[in-house]
Amino acid sequence: MHDWIKNAAHSSKIERIEAFFSNHAYKPHSHDTFAIGRTLSGVQSFHYRGEFRHSQPGMTMVLHPDEKHDGESGSQDGFRYRMIYIEPAIVQKMIKGKPLPFIPNGISHDPRLFRATDTLLQHLEYQFESLEEEDALYDLATVLCEVSGQNLQKNHSYDYVAAERAREFIHASLDQNISLDDLEKNVDRDRWSLSRDFRLLFGTSPHRYMTMRRLDIVKTCLISGMSLIDATMTAGFFDQSHMSRHFVKTFGITPNRWKEINQFRSCKR
Repeated sequence: MHDWIKNAAHSSKIERIEAFFSNHAYKPHSHDTFAIGRTLSGVQSFHYRGEFRHSQPGMTMVLHPDEKHDGESGSQDGFRYRMIYIEPAIVQKMIKGKPLPFIPNGISHDPRLFRATDTLLQHLEYQFESLEEEDALYDLATVLCEVSGQNLQKNHSYDYVAAERAREFIHASLDQNISLDDLEKNVDRDRWSLSRDFRLLFGTSPHRYMTMRRLDIVKTCLISGMSLIDATMTAGFFDQSHMSRHFVKTFGITPNRWKEINQFRSCKR
């Protein structure tokens, strides 16, 4: 059976996928979103935080932003799974400047978390109403905080407003070579304090966040049929090799392989 990836209908909040891999899926990589999902069949095995994990039906995977992981089949029959990718900025709108919830093992057996993901991990043809999706995201963020067991009342000071302004400035400057100095001047916050808060509140560094948004543009361009070099230039990367290195580091496969799998998925629909 061929490997495949299917993408859900457009959602204004999250990315949803379902995929099947017969053997090896992804090289070690990381992304700047929460990756939350469940294995539908087979055994989904991956290295995470120094240990080899095994996800099976009934469990919930919660991979923290910027935590390196890979993926392969833990059985001879391959594995099928659904995943949602949620930007930390969305979670922050609900927890309002507190540290992001963290599930150390990457896999949870907690029934509260399994129930909280039911709505968002429905079959990909299901289209959410706006309020339904927002309510489901709020419920999930709340349960993540409960299950993580973090003490969210610690006496730390985080400038969420400044970090959010920096995030918005990055979105407006994807075609430019900006620096922490530019962020400091435009946000009016000490660069090192801003960098610390950005990492804590959005799960990754300002530069990594900017790179990820450019890679989002690359993926959109490739799906639309654009060539690799044109997608690279449109997204603001220096050159194709520069983009490809970041692509593999982030998604665990080359841009050509990613495009090939998605083209196969489109033909099968």
